[in-house]
Amino acid sequence: MTIAIQTNRVLECEGLACPMPVVKTKKAIDEMQPGEVLEVRATDKGSVADLQGWAKRTGHQYIGLKEENGVFRHFLRKASDSETKTEIKFPHIMSNEELNQKLTSGDSISVLDVREPAEYAFGRIPGAVSVPLGQLEEKLSQLDPGKEYAVVCRTGNRSDMACQILAERGFSKVKNVVPGMSQWQGATESDE
Repeated sequence: MTIAIQTNRVLECEGLACPMPVVKTKKAIDEMQPGEVLEVRATDKGSVADLQGWAKRTGHQYIGLKEENGVFRHFLRKASDSETKTEIKFPHIMSNEELNQKLTSGDSISVLDVREPAEYAFGRIPGAVSVPLGQLEEKLSQLDPGKEYAVVCRTGNRSDMACQILAERGFSKVKNVVPGMSQWQGATESDE
């Protein structure tokens, strides 16, 4: 027997890519009352890590997820003012141009790509290591805290979250690449 989940509002984000599901969720939550539940429907696989990370950073409760026919149904509860946290952006950033300059001059910097595997397969910075945001915590042991990392995603949102996670775990040489792959002008490679 399945229990119907009571929601106060449904937000349609099907067909939208990062960062739009989070942008629209933020706006919808702002318009709701504390304790109300929002259902966000998205088809972007990245929305799972994006919305869970956003909720963790802002203090709103990520209740759960149901997946039906390729649609991710996210359930979030708006927190009261005393429970919310100001969303903090990772302070250390690097422009696409700065990263391209470091790579072409042969500087020792590792590129960490936190997009979904399909995004990575269709176009990435040569040599970039794929660690989707949703798998970052379980793959931390494969990364070297002493190395310099440039963290990249499509627009700088997922990479911002990834940088915060890495910094909390003792990675001190981490920079978020902004605006990321959506406007990358440097060399790319893809799976044939």
